[in-house]
Amino acid sequence: MIQPPWLSDTYLDFPPVELALKDPDGLLAVGGDLSHERLIHAYRSGIFPWYQDDQPILWWSPEQRMALDPARLNISRSMRKVLRKVQFKVTLDTAFQEVIEHCAGVREDSGTWITPEMQEAYCGLHALGYAHSVEVWENDELVGGLYGIAMGQIFFGESMFSLRDNASKIGFIWFVKQLQAWHYQLIDCQIPSDHLRSLGAEDMPRHEFIKHLERCRDLKGRDGHWQMELEHIAT
Repeated sequence: MIQPPWLSDTYLDFPPVELALKDPDGLLAVGGDLSHERLIHAYRSGIFPWYQDDQPILWWSPEQRMALDPARLNISRSMRKVLRKVQFKVTLDTAFQEVIEHCAGVREDSGTWITPEMQEAYCGLHALGYAHSVEVWENDELVGGLYGIAMGQIFFGESMFSLRDNASKIGFIWFVKQLQAWHYQLIDCQIPSDHLRSLGAEDMPRHEFIKHLERCRDLKGRDGHWQMELEHIAT
């Protein structure tokens, strides 16, 4: 069985993504650390960490990537009715740590763990202005949200959670609409899912995703912590 290479704790470079394994799909490297420098380099290269608590750090670049062009967001008729009916407030970057903690709890229940080490690393990226959160509020209670990494005009979605029906989906729709207004060009959804496909995300071969990534990552994006500027969205 082919084994992926182990990364040095000090040397940041990854193998070319074309060398990722086919089984398991996309596994590229093992080890290294979650330093800010390595994480930024990984995302710029189309690579992300994903592993369980009892494993070493695993780095992935799957052959098929799910991605969404914000301009092609699909809102179903039934979801438009929900948006008109449900009164949630959506904010950005007001409760990053709480969002990632909720996401970790959801992933723990389903067998995939956002480890304390990862939480600490992404909170550090949030402090540096790379990681961002979307919060969905019912009155003053956080009931849904998502977080991810932004570089240039691309957003790399990491995880989401929902404590009320449709909360994370409503947060995602508001967020994509805001990214449209900011002229962002791509949202990386990483792993294919029917949920994201229903919102307009599409499967994309790795080589095509890398081309989009290389085009978008150095474009002018939004600096610092983000604020939701939209007051309403058309339904």
